Amino acid sequence: MPLENISRGFRDISLSFKVHPITYDLLSINDANAVSRSLRNLILTLNGERPFNSLLGTGLNRTLFEVLDTRVTTDIENEIRNVINNFEPRVSLRSVIVTPDFDQNGYHVLLDYEVIGSSIPPQKINFVLQTVR
Repeated sequence: MPLENISRGFRDISLSFKVHPITYDLLSINDANAVSRSLRNLILTLNGERPFNSLLGTGLNRTLFEVLDTRVTTDIENEIRNVINNFEPRVSLRSVIVTPDFDQNGYHVLLDYEVIGSSIPPQKINFVLQTVR
């Protein structure tokens, strides 16, 4: 009989840093929300932004100022795949779909993934990458 990896759940601190009114502990986010927040943080973190770990993050800030085309779209997909595969062991990526939005000068990103060792159903995250000027 093969061993089965079962998770007890995931918990992260909420980035709102709000305090629970009774216990005065920081609020936390659990399971699917914690993994989703972690994925967004990984993707939006720039290379070299985290002290003592210059490899963590993506170089998406450089690609957002280039002309929207299929080469840049492929580069963004590869960056996202690489950072998730290298730094988020709780996730098994099913697909990364990046679509250019020529009207808004940005990219729509759709992540489809499964949380490993959990009974959480497959999850999807949809967000937009745009330049901020």
